[in-house]
Amino acid sequence: MKWRGHVLTALLAAALCVMAPMAVPISPIPITLATLGIYLAAGLLGPWRGAAAVGLYLALGAVGVPVFAGFSAGFPVLFGPTGGFLWGYLPCVVVAGLLCRNDWRGLLPLSLAAGTVVLYTVGVAWYMVQTGADFASALFICAPFTLPGEAVKIAVATALIIPLRGRVRRLLSAGVKESDHL
Repeated sequence: MKWRGHVLTALLAAALCVMAPMAVPISPIPITLATLGIYLAAGLLGPWRGAAAVGLYLALGAVGVPVFAGFSAGFPVLFGPTGGFLWGYLPCVVVAGLLCRNDWRGLLPLSLAAGTVVLYTVGVAWYMVQTGADFASALFICAPFTLPGEAVKIAVATALIIPLRGRVRRLLSAGVKESDHL
């Protein structure tokens, strides 16, 4: 029944490909629905399947499928000034996925927020290296306009993950024998 995990991973990657290109370009770092997809991947698939979904998304964008913000794609985007936010999706999904494995619902938004801190750390550091901006300038350019949107996306993701997580887990474990986990 491994195919179910592969299908769910592909579905979350596809959802990310649909959500991420729609962008509100209010700063060099556009507001997109990409992190909502990252949060859903972390909460529903866990750290490793979630990372596989994000990796698939990044690979599609790297080879030219226009799935990045503003329907952009390619290596110039991945290695440009805002590319750190794209690369930051991988540690974000892993950290959030590891922390939200716990079934205590109160930890879910905190887990997603912790992943967001990792994402912004990677993204701002990358932006500083690419542009030569100092920390305060880079933080001002990259964060204040997008963080309120992240809070809303964390709330939406939490509202979706809580009712769906049990269903996804049952789907993934249906037909799996104990010996299959070894």
